[in-house]
Amino acid sequence: MDRRRIRLLIAGLFAGLCATSAAITASSAATPDANAACGPAAMNASDAEAAMLALRAHNAERASLNLPPLAWNCRLAQEAAKWAEALSQQGKLQHASAEIRKGSGENLWMGTAGHWSVDRMVGMFIDERQHYRHGPFPDVSRTGNWSDVGHYSQIIWRDTRELGCALVQGREQEVLVCRYFPAGNVMGRTAY
Repeated sequence: MDRRRIRLLIAGLFAGLCATSAAITASSAATPDANAACGPAAMNASDAEAAMLALRAHNAERASLNLPPLAWNCRLAQEAAKWAEALSQQGKLQHASAEIRKGSGENLWMGTAGHWSVDRMVGMFIDERQHYRHGPFPDVSRTGNWSDVGHYSQIIWRDTRELGCALVQGREQEVLVCRYFPAGNVMGRTAY
């Protein structure tokens, strides 16, 4: 893996956090056995904590708007890990193609390795709230540019039910990829 440490943000530790959320949908192709394979035994304490922080940050923002919480999806986290590794090797951010994402949405973050906590990375997506204007997508930003709030609107998209994130740490940078199912930011529709 070329001296890169992949931190798959996946865990069965989310049972308590996810208990109130919807069951994993059939369309996500995840089964209870598939989710068990990425439970606590598959990760160290630091990675489990990072995963919990990512899910908690997403769901706290959704709760502030009375939106249903997201459930953790191990398949999404595993796919996010593959893409995060590819981006880390490229050294730049670029969204995966629709074919690769298979109906999931995607938020990307890159920054200096070791300087940012996972909840702060997700917090930067949430900070876009300051420019958000509720309306049909893409008319959702007070700045006139939907990309100024695209991360945030994906987080608060009512129809999104599942989340999987992965963090890849290289020597100089970290890349966070979060995948959402089903994808948000649908033209002509409102987030909630």
